[in-house]
Amino acid sequence: MPRKTRFFPENYVFHVLNRAVARSKIFRTDNDYEAFEAILAEMQLRIPVRLLGWCVMPNHWHLLLWPSEAGQISEYMRLVTVTHVQRWHAAHRSKGAGALYQGRFKAFPVQSDEHYWKVLRYIERNPLKANLVEKAENWRW
Repeated sequence: MPRKTRFFPENYVFHVLNRAVARSKIFRTDNDYEAFEAILAEMQLRIPVRLLGWCVMPNHWHLLLWPSEAGQISEYMRLVTVTHVQRWHAAHRSKGAGALYQGRFKAFPVQSDEHYWKVLRYIERNPLKANLVEKAENWRW
């Protein structure tokens, strides 16, 4: 039985994230990061959700999305994650090896302008907090 589609209303900003199974590294090389960026760009053409901010880390990612229509986030994220999993397994020759993500993506509504800035700072400072860079702006992804 398929999962129920979650409802995300239009004109609200959402902090969306997902992690790899067992927090394993799914972004190992520049090619892995670039492939994910390409998927985001490709999906923007199919479902024009506004992508306000994002950060891709070795074992997870964060997106700040603003849908203009109800239901866009569910469809956008379905396409992003399914496409990413398929292409990742093909690139790493691991088809049939199991799940890439620990579960469905998580999405949290951004409550106010102040909350928006806090979430955006949190997303952009993630690599700094993980000691991957000395300055947040030095993280390419």
